[in-house]
Amino acid sequence: MNETTESAWRSPCRLGGATALLSVLLSLLTMVALVTVGGPPDTAEETFTVLREGRLVGLLRLELLSLLNLMLYYLTFFGLYAALRRTDGVHALLATALVFVGVTLWIASHSAFSLMTLSDRYAAAATDAERARFLAAGEALMAADMWHSTGALAGGALIECGALVVSTLMLRSAVFGRATAVVGLVTHGLDLLQVLLGAFVPGVKPVVMAVAGPLYLVWFTLVGRRLLQVGRPAPDAG
Repeated sequence: MNETTESAWRSPCRLGGATALLSVLLSLLTMVALVTVGGPPDTAEETFTVLREGRLVGLLRLELLSLLNLMLYYLTFFGLYAALRRTDGVHALLATALVFVGVTLWIASHSAFSLMTLSDRYAAAATDAERARFLAAGEALMAADMWHSTGALAGGALIECGALVVSTLMLRSAVFGRATAVVGLVTHGLDLLQVLLGAFVPGVKPVVMAVAGPLYLVWFTLVGRRLLQVGRPAPDAG
């Protein structure tokens, strides 16, 4: 591979590193938002009220930051592909494809903006029958949101499977340290476990994520720093 082609892959590494660190920041902001403005409302009526009283606060409670965070995965995992493609191009491509499909499914299941539209229509409704219809539609959306729908669960499983493949490749790669690989295997292995078991054993999610959640911050920090290092421009020869 010539130097020009190799240098072209440094930019995706830098971009992936930057978005990985931005994911850490968004995750921290999500925690702050959870404490300060609260978590997702329990009912459609409460959701409509929250959105009507404050659009931004309502969207924050409906996981807007999580949506933005997942969108960054496209760039982060493309950066990881750029860094790992020479270790095992086929499996690096497979991992990237799994994550991309999973993220797309998860994003498609996000219902915040649909609920915002229903909230506006609910507020403008002239009869109790109309309001009842919008409430029913809102409850249906909340039952099929990013945490409960089949698409979201499948998307979550695909993301974690792709991330596990990436972490496995890190063990064989000279690009990433063993610590990054091991943290990735534990983090994404636990998250995959809660995705697969969460629908049948609801109590498993908070227990597993109490461990995996902080490890996510560690893994993305390690990945971001390393990708930025790998993406540095090569020093001029001579």
